[in-house]
Amino acid sequence: MAPIDYPQLRRLLDHGVQLVEVLPAGEYAEMHLPDAINIPLKTLDAATTAALDRHRPVVVYCWDGL
Repeated sequence: MAPIDYPQLRRLLDHGVQLVEVLPAGEYAEMHLPDAINIPLKTLDAATTAALDRHRPVVVYCWDGL
């Protein structure tokens, strides 16, 4: 995994990448990137990711406040 900047993310999203934000639900409700899927980090497992398309790449995003 490597960090990416916004222009790179935009290109990836334009090509069908799935964006998963691992923020807690309350923070996600306050503000999240458009079209992002929320799967809080503490719940991230096979069951909570089952709805993701296994044939499309995934970008995972978290804002740590730093």
